[in-house]
Amino acid sequence: MTSDGTRAVHAGLPPARPGGSFAAGPVFAATYHLSGDPSGPYQYGRFANPTWVGLENAVGELEEAAGTVVFPSGMAAISAVLIGLTEPGDTVVLPSDGYPATRGVGAHLAARGVTVRPCRTDNEALAEAVRGATLVLLESPSNPGLEVCDLARVAELAHSEGALVAVDNTLATPLGQRPLALGADISLASGTKALTGHSDVLLGYVAAADPALAERVRAWRTLTGGVPGPMEAWLAQRSLATLQLRLERQAANALALAELLADRPGVTGVRHPGRPGDPAHAVAAAQMRYFGSVVAFVLPDQDTAERFLGALELVFESTSFGGVHSMAERRGRWPGDDIPPGFIRFSVGCEDTADLLADVAQALDKTLGTAAERADG
Repeated sequence: MTSDGTRAVHAGLPPARPGGSFAAGPVFAATYHLSGDPSGPYQYGRFANPTWVGLENAVGELEEAAGTVVFPSGMAAISAVLIGLTEPGDTVVLPSDGYPATRGVGAHLAARGVTVRPCRTDNEALAEAVRGATLVLLESPSNPGLEVCDLARVAELAHSEGALVAVDNTLATPLGQRPLALGADISLASGTKALTGHSDVLLGYVAAADPALAERVRAWRTLTGGVPGPMEAWLAQRSLATLQLRLERQAANALALAELLADRPGVTGVRHPGRPGDPAHAVAAAQMRYFGSVVAFVLPDQDTAERFLGALELVFESTSFGGVHSMAERRGRWPGDDIPPGFIRFSVGCEDTADLLADVAQALDKTLGTAAERADG
């Protein structure tokens, strides 16, 4: 069983036995029967839950990890790595062009005596930044700019400095990219996004190549109580079976949208790593199986961007990505990203390709003008 789709459908399922359930349901338990000295996998609700374990096994299979720990959100997973695996005197490299909340955790690290070294997602810049580092967190593709770095090369350089390497794999998912196979020590993600794909679950995970490293993260989760609910874990595992199907449709839709935008006057800065003309395509093609659902582009100004979003009929204006419903936002409405006022982050869903492209085209016509109107003007 080697194909991605088959692995996703079967990941984490309980063994088949007569009369047994085909797929395990959620276990709601804060306490377990426990006699004598503590023993066994289930002792107290903060320590473990059978539903988490099923999801951890499933994600671990897809990430090809030695150990996986699930969390109630992506930021809980990131915090467990950045705070739980560092101490005063360490040096941590963080993406300066990645998710702003990650840099927010960096501010807490700095207050604890950890040196925080921001670096953009660029091979040459990272080659310098990893010198003397203790932990390197990469985000590739980056959010929202969709920059890509050579994960294998950066991991090798970081390891030569004795640093751990963690990769935020949220946009790619384990089927789109396997950081551990490329040399990373940790692959982490917000399962809220493409992994679960239905915009109804908050979840995160940390997958590690070394079981001892996974246990350090698990001990942090137990100590701090950052545990997921069984219903969320169950919904996440249920969603894995359609992961490849969703990724294939979304990647095809995203590429078609990027091509449409690239040919449109008034639209600039189109980015999608799957597009052959994209600056990151060569590196992305060497390490990614699917290029993700996100397309980034720039409209002339804030007003144009907001009018474009308002003219869309099939696309929700919302802040997230990876769901089956297409959504878009003017990313500059949130602080923390160094982007133009008209920057649009567009998360492409599973709608029919022709319908989606037609909706975007009519919205662009309303805000930038049709070809005939531009010729007259």
